[in-house]
Amino acid sequence: MNFGRLNVDDWADFCRSSEELGFDTVLAPDHLGAASPFAMLATAAAVTTRVRVGTLVVNNEFWNPSMLAREAATVDRLSGGRLELGLGCGHMKSEFDAAGIAWRPHAERVERLEQSIARLNRLFAPDGGQEPLPRQSPRPPLLIGAHGRRTLALAARHADIVGYGGLTQVRGAKMGTFEVADAEETRRRVEFVAEQAGARADAIESNVLIQAVRITDDAERTAAVIAREFAAPGLDTAAAVLDSPFVLVGTAEEIAREIIANRERFGFSYIATHGPYRDALAEVIPLVRDLAGEPGAAARS
Repeated sequence: MNFGRLNVDDWADFCRSSEELGFDTVLAPDHLGAASPFAMLATAAAVTTRVRVGTLVVNNEFWNPSMLAREAATVDRLSGGRLELGLGCGHMKSEFDAAGIAWRPHAERVERLEQSIARLNRLFAPDGGQEPLPRQSPRPPLLIGAHGRRTLALAARHADIVGYGGLTQVRGAKMGTFEVADAEETRRRVEFVAEQAGARADAIESNVLIQAVRITDDAERTAAVIAREFAAPGLDTAAAVLDSPFVLVGTAEEIAREIIANRERFGFSYIATHGPYRDALAEVIPLVRDLAGEPGAAARS
């Protein structure tokens, strides 16, 4: 579950209660205007005993690899080996401008992300010079948030977990104006990753960031409301909302069945959502586990 931009003063209680509700992972974003992700995760680890903690995702352009290795290794040690390190290229130009960091073309940002991954792998090696070393070996699991073909191909080469957010900047529109991939486009991207990954495809976990969770007895009416709220290409009609892999609408049992179906359809076994939808998704967790017949099924939410 992605903490998003909830009140930082409530964070410790939020993490404790998330663990009690059955979530298996607590995630923090890396945005200007939000709290420091690694400080948040260190706190999350200190007030919980079981949940994993992760970044969804670190903006690679904001971090020197040596500084990033230090932060990640420290949190992994403090948490007893519970860190998942999520990385991405960064996509909000306004944040780059506010930080005074150069906004490079996407292809260059992808190249720099791959260079950072190689550097992190060297630093996390026993003789790489990073002190302390992470508790997990050879490094914490690497999640790469990806959507376009370049980043998906990079994720296929390097990621332990591929994060599908489904959002693409609308060409020619104001930065931060997104379209949402439909089910068919999502299927093509999942298949592309499998093709690019080759022999390692079965070892890669697939994460999906759910943009909204609404429990309701009237899915069609609620989907129409969501379509008006988002008003985004790919999510601008009730039919599109109901078919979207990135929105969950219906009764708790209907949503549980959709999660199981999407696991078969897209391979999504790691379900994440934003903090405001935590309680709604919590209602679904035990139902998913019961339907899957597996005690840990879909718990990584």
